[in-house]
Amino acid sequence: MIERQRKAAERRLKAARFPAAKLLVEFDFAARPSINKPLVLQLVKGDYLDQRENILLVGPSGTGKSHLGMAACAQGRKVRFFRVTELITQLLEAKEERQLLRYRQQLNKLDLLVLDELGYVPASKAGAELLFDVIATAYERNSLIVTTNLPFENWTEVLGSERLTHRCHILGTKGESYGLQDAKRRRKPG
Repeated sequence: MIERQRKAAERRLKAARFPAAKLLVEFDFAARPSINKPLVLQLVKGDYLDQRENILLVGPSGTGKSHLGMAACAQGRKVRFFRVTELITQLLEAKEERQLLRYRQQLNKLDLLVLDELGYVPASKAGAELLFDVIATAYERNSLIVTTNLPFENWTEVLGSERLTHRCHILGTKGESYGLQDAKRRRKPG
């Protein structure tokens, strides 16, 4: 039975398509003192998923914003990770192939949709409309985790709505990316 549970967890993680495994137990809160640790520890329990609430993670790329999605996956939730540009491309392709309704139905079956890097690359008008439709459809049905480097005041410019920020937990990260910090450490003469 334990082996079946382990294999099911592996399948969920693979289906979620996270770019790298990032477990919360590995997260260095000391290196990111700007992060609200009590809120993160509350969110990792997954109650926000039962309440159909969203999480907005604002900060530079590479500062540890995708750990909560992995935690939801480990709890047995159906999760899917997308870079926003990738999701928009797939939505546009599905529309062109007359498969948009079917594709959106697949997204609606998820407990959590993780949208990474919103606002890093401007979307076409058609792409932005399809993305907004996914977000609007998920409202109070599914949970979203959205990561962005955009300041909060620019959100309505990208989405054309404040719907995502209603029933939302907002976490901010600051500092250099883990990759940049690691590269600087390696360059220093020892």
